[in-house]
Amino acid sequence: MGKKPIIGITSHVELDYKYSLSNDYVQSIIQAGGIPVILPIGVDSDVAQLADKIDGLVLAGGGDIDPMLFGEEPHPNLGMISPGRDSFELAIIEKMLAANKPILAVCRGIQILNIAIGGDMYQDIYSQKDEPLLQHSQKATRTHLSHYVMANENSLLGDIAGQAKFKVNSYHHQAVRHVPKPFIVSARSSDGIIEAIESVEHSFVLGVQWHPEPLAVHGDSISKNIFNRFVQSC
Repeated sequence: MGKKPIIGITSHVELDYKYSLSNDYVQSIIQAGGIPVILPIGVDSDVAQLADKIDGLVLAGGGDIDPMLFGEEPHPNLGMISPGRDSFELAIIEKMLAANKPILAVCRGIQILNIAIGGDMYQDIYSQKDEPLLQHSQKATRTHLSHYVMANENSLLGDIAGQAKFKVNSYHHQAVRHVPKPFIVSARSSDGIIEAIESVEHSFVLGVQWHPEPLAVHGDSISKNIFNRFVQSC
């Protein structure tokens, strides 16, 4: 057996003073054969050294993102933000992309990933989109599959899932809006909300809007495949 890859995981930082991270992220990486390490904020000037030490990066879910990062002022429905987390994640994403190291971005993670590459997002889909939307913040257990996503056939996600349409859980009120190249939209929900993005120029950079980590821990095959392929890529 060779060395296991070391996977850095970001975490929710409440008002930039208190860290919290669901154990599901940690267990999903362990199950997939990686060694998880939880990353701190406040080390922006040392991200080059940090990115050099880790083999892959998981951008975890959490609170909202500062809209000033994509040139907007706060919408009334914007939730709690963590400026220290935002700046650290933007800095480490840049280094990981430059080194072509794998990134798996979950929920909030897909949004900060898209902002890092010059994209933007809806601060609140329910007040910023005119079309009728699904319930994207489910009132059910984390392992409940609440709506469908449709994956592009020729995408990394489509290949991992092995099918074009599958069910996911859902916990968000913000969403990716404009996705710049070399990234593509690789899945949407039936109401048109972007559910996954990926890079066509990197070995493995995938962002998903749902939470595969509790699903993987509880045996969902597509979710396990996402973590397995990610860790194998690392």
